[in-house]
Amino acid sequence: MHAIEKIMAKAAGKDHVSTGEIVMAKIDFAEINDLYLQTVYSFREMEGTTVWDKDKVAFVFDHYAPASTMKAAQIHKEMRAFAREQNLTHHFDINAGVCHQVMPEAGLIYPGMILLATDSHTTTHGAFGALGTGIGATDMATVLMTGKLWMRVPEVIEIRITGNPSRSVMPKDVILHVLGKIKADGAVYKAIEFTGDYVETLDVPGRMVLCNMAVEMGAKTAYMQPNDKVLAYLKERVKTPFEVVHSDPDFEYAESYHFDVEGLHPQVARPASVDNVFLLTSDEKIKVDQCFVGTCTGGRLEDLKAAADVLRGKKIAHDVRLLVIPASSEVMEEAIKEGYLTDLMQAGATISTPGCGPCLGAHEGVIAPGEVCVTASNRNFPGRMGSPLGDLYLASPRAVAASALTGYLTNPDDLEEV
Repeated sequence: MHAIEKIMAKAAGKDHVSTGEIVMAKIDFAEINDLYLQTVYSFREMEGTTVWDKDKVAFVFDHYAPASTMKAAQIHKEMRAFAREQNLTHHFDINAGVCHQVMPEAGLIYPGMILLATDSHTTTHGAFGALGTGIGATDMATVLMTGKLWMRVPEVIEIRITGNPSRSVMPKDVILHVLGKIKADGAVYKAIEFTGDYVETLDVPGRMVLCNMAVEMGAKTAYMQPNDKVLAYLKERVKTPFEVVHSDPDFEYAESYHFDVEGLHPQVARPASVDNVFLLTSDEKIKVDQCFVGTCTGGRLEDLKAAADVLRGKKIAHDVRLLVIPASSEVMEEAIKEGYLTDLMQAGATISTPGCGPCLGAHEGVIAPGEVCVTASNRNFPGRMGSPLGDLYLASPRAVAASALTGYLTNPDDLEEV
């Protein structure tokens, strides 16, 4: 069996599971973000009274943090009341950040666990050797009541990444390159394991980026075998005993893909699909109105550093907005200590509250009709960050900063020539 299958088998109390099998799995942790007050309503409608384990449930207010409308404020109010009523041990309010960042920081994610959350990018937690996947409100209400949920054992495909990309390339460029080949429907309801010497060299943030965007290929979950950097991160934070799960040596993947990223240059996903990926070039002179560094894909300390390194001592183009939103309050504090936020502010950036921000088109920087935004986030379909008549380009934090500097979609490799 694959490690993912072993995790599911253990959760189902079985010795063995196989592809396509439906199992009833015990869940190790459940997280609900502030898009999903419906979970509470469904819990009541299903005559739920008490959550199955108050230590294994958390609310995270990140999509509307802080509340931008009266409706959002009401959502937060009702969810806070439920958290108090259920005496939840873990609650992350508007001062915390994005769920996929704050939960690992809080030591709630560890190898071998099953994490379910009301967010599709829960695949992120495969970076820690966990099985993470997103579910809807009714399924989550079932989990809150029982601590269990049915799951279908997915096919497991391998994406092996080898080689050393060029100097300006970040993990975001690599996963965009992969997406451009596999396409948005290339792994529907499959599990993706990322392997290869490039993956082995990645630290925690880079691994999270790759797993985060596995769902953009349709994947139900993602997985990486934890390396020493991951285990060191977990040792500092996780209090729950855990065991790293390993696949059997004779396991055969349903499909295997090999990507040699030797010498790969910065990539960009053009409007209006995440798999519409091309080599990032500065030649077309595509004028940008807004540049965004942030979210569960591009708002970690390493991302802010990359942007600050590009902009330190410089000024962004006079008619461009650069929005920077750290992924969590911990990231923000570290970025302040390191001086990254000062560098970015002095360059002309606007710094906002840790959270999802404009990534889902809710607030803190949505775009108007006809505007162009280059963003370090994860989706670029029409209307994702505001007006459906705007254009979104997905790129790395380094490329976003380079574009803010010139006012045009820019390959950071070209800055010395600008």
